[in-house]
Amino acid sequence: MTAFLAISAGQHSEAGKKPVNQDFHGLLVPDNHQLVTKGIAVAIADGVSSSNVSQIASESAVAGFLSDYFSTPDSWSVKQSAQRVLRATNAWLYAQTRQSQYRYARDRGYVCTLSVMVFKSATAHLFHIGDSRIYRVHPAQLELLTTDHRLWLSREDSCLTRAMGIGDQLDIDYQSLPIQPGDTFLLATDGIHEHIDERGMAAIIRESGDDLDEAARRLSAAALERGSDDNLTAQIIRVDSVPSERGNDELFRQFAGLPFAPELRPGQSLDGYRILRQIHASSRSHVYLAADEATEARVVLKLPSMEQRHDPVYLEQFFTEQWIARRLNNAHVVRPFAPDRQPGFLYLATEFVDGCTLRQWMLDNPAPDLETVRNLVEQIARGLRAFHRLEMVHQDLKPDNVLVDAHGTITLIDFGATRVAGLEESETPEEQPGPRGAALFSAPETFLGEPGGPESDLFSLGVITYQLLTGRLPYGAEVPKLHSRNQLRRLNYQSVRLFREDVPGWFDEAIGKAVHPQAHKRYPALSEYLYDLRHPAMDWHRRQRPPLIERHPIAFWQGVSALLLLALLTSLAFD
Repeated sequence: MTAFLAISAGQHSEAGKKPVNQDFHGLLVPDNHQLVTKGIAVAIADGVSSSNVSQIASESAVAGFLSDYFSTPDSWSVKQSAQRVLRATNAWLYAQTRQSQYRYARDRGYVCTLSVMVFKSATAHLFHIGDSRIYRVHPAQLELLTTDHRLWLSREDSCLTRAMGIGDQLDIDYQSLPIQPGDTFLLATDGIHEHIDERGMAAIIRESGDDLDEAARRLSAAALERGSDDNLTAQIIRVDSVPSERGNDELFRQFAGLPFAPELRPGQSLDGYRILRQIHASSRSHVYLAADEATEARVVLKLPSMEQRHDPVYLEQFFTEQWIARRLNNAHVVRPFAPDRQPGFLYLATEFVDGCTLRQWMLDNPAPDLETVRNLVEQIARGLRAFHRLEMVHQDLKPDNVLVDAHGTITLIDFGATRVAGLEESETPEEQPGPRGAALFSAPETFLGEPGGPESDLFSLGVITYQLLTGRLPYGAEVPKLHSRNQLRRLNYQSVRLFREDVPGWFDEAIGKAVHPQAHKRYPALSEYLYDLRHPAMDWHRRQRPPLIERHPIAFWQGVSALLLLALLTSLAFD
């Protein structure tokens, strides 16, 4: 396998027997880093015959996707990026119809079908709305990969059940499948696939050899010969090569070629930075406080240790940390220093935050009041949102990776364990499953081999909230011992009120929900957790006094039995 993705393509579109071609198609192969982060996009659209403006919808859908998809954040997954773009395009088309003379006849408005393929790394991602089709081409047959969204009312009459622009909501079929060199795909509108059977289309493509444009033209000509009276469009995509397993190597090439710096001492210089003192040293990295010699601004330099020079997994994590730092822009996330400066060695330079770690802050403030805790937790959550909006998960949220300055402002640091959805799609992971961050602050599901998500960061934030109040952990040291779901279900949350009687019960309940052992039972969003830390639920007091059957089940049933006995005796007395 080579280190890059490459395809060959053939395309043809014509109006056929109709005066206007309402089909539209397109393909975009980026010539920069987006070939790795976003891949190659192919799209085909078919306007509906009942509309006089659907050719505008087809062109807008295809051109809009090819433009906007590549404008989404590099950190987003293909599915996230494509679905966001498709739903935005659908909303625009629907609005055009609502503002036009066709607002009461939507099938005459800005409506079209749309089928999209995105090739990224060694995977093809398919998005489909309508009755255009995507096939995988085999030597003697085609394999249909999409489902027609069409309802047949009779043998002659039918209508689309899904289309771009037909409604304000959009339901998108999505699937992904592995690809390898030699795989060939066909995208075709119904003017072609309704008039040539699958064996016939496969034969035409096979007989055309390497001339894919000729194959597309021959498909159109064959459909016309068989009586097609619709527009005709075909796209044929052949995969020539796919990236190696370490698909992000090309993305990090600018870092990978840099030499390791030796251990530094105060007074030495490195790329215009004067070393002031060492902040941290381990077998994985060395962290120094330095001064920029041009401005005297204080800078933190993080260098990988020499012991890690032959560890590809560690080096990729280090490269990824630099890549992430350049894409985050939030007041509560540490910023890169002079990101445009070309380094001569391998290191990460970030702005210096004059403060202490949250761990040290907790030692200095062992019993903070609720408002102080809320303020700190809310700031951490704002920093986490910056990650989550870019489809990143921090995965190593712990007091040592949170800085507090003299004004109480929070800054998150250390992105070495961060999971990036968009980069994760580009390669096969080499590390063993399990938590990438500190064990005592990692979510239980990560110990069972599940990937961490935003709900895992929420768990870590809940643990920090608990520790801020009590100096303890909600499950002690039991979480890292998990090996099965049975053990997970036996985890027992220790109420904050056991250690802090001044903490309201509803506040404790919010923390308990944030650190629930089962991820799906936690808050679905950070904002809901923050809200509940300030507002008791409306039914809180009622829930604090459960019904008698729950409080005293034996007394309840004794009472019921006594009443029934009394009723029976009364009935017998009157008889």
